[in-house]
Amino acid sequence: MFYKKTLLAIILSSFFAGKSSAQVWEVGLQAGGAGYMGDLNPTNPLKISGLSFGGFVKANFDPNWALSFNYNNGKIKADDAKSDNEQFRQRNLSFSSSLNEVSLLVDFNFFDYFSGGGYARFSPYLYTGVGAVLFNPKTKYQGDVYELALYQTEGVEYKKMALSIPFGFGIKYNFKNNWTVMSNIGYRNAYTDYLDDVSGTYIDPAKYSTDPSIRPMQVVLSDRSGENTGNYIGGKGVQRGDFRKRDTYMFVGIGITYTFVSQKCF
Repeated sequence: MFYKKTLLAIILSSFFAGKSSAQVWEVGLQAGGAGYMGDLNPTNPLKISGLSFGGFVKANFDPNWALSFNYNNGKIKADDAKSDNEQFRQRNLSFSSSLNEVSLLVDFNFFDYFSGGGYARFSPYLYTGVGAVLFNPKTKYQGDVYELALYQTEGVEYKKMALSIPFGFGIKYNFKNNWTVMSNIGYRNAYTDYLDDVSGTYIDPAKYSTDPSIRPMQVVLSDRSGENTGNYIGGKGVQRGDFRKRDTYMFVGIGITYTFVSQKCF
């Protein structure tokens, strides 16, 4: 697998290096919404749970191909207590997290778009690439906010940074000289199942921390099912998440870009 990724990187580098003399630079800003699919939202890929914003710097190599460096920030959250699913309401977990993502993306315009020397003022486009995302799931309990990763609610220590694979599509329209408006939606496969702090089974009581500053809240936050009823459903080996290996998150929005072009580009 490593050599395949290395070969792909060499091919892409050679492709873009060969076009570097023709690149046209573009900068842009975008705002919209963020969402996620995971253990607290397993079925609705279009659910928006928070706001997002971001920006990018892009090199357009020709009217069809471009490479961009991107930053996106978004807020995702979910709450079992508001679910239509009775089993989720009984589980009673919740989380919120800010996402900070950096990525390197390849764009493909379907038409010969004006950026890079084309003449089309409108084009749908696809994009994909590779990125990294920082996350930090938190929850509220009795008015206080707790960082869930600190309490290892499933007895698992996980990193709060993960590789992500973005992919999506959008449309762009050059409405005036160097100015373009665009809209897009993109999903990210995150190489972690802990964006929401939920993955597999309830913690084995034998794995509770011996640290007196951690253990009391670890017990509380790992199983919140009985807070209203007194009937706790957790226990060793009892399912807590949906056992899918990865969570997914999404950014959707509209934005504006400015392209630096000289007369000779046309």
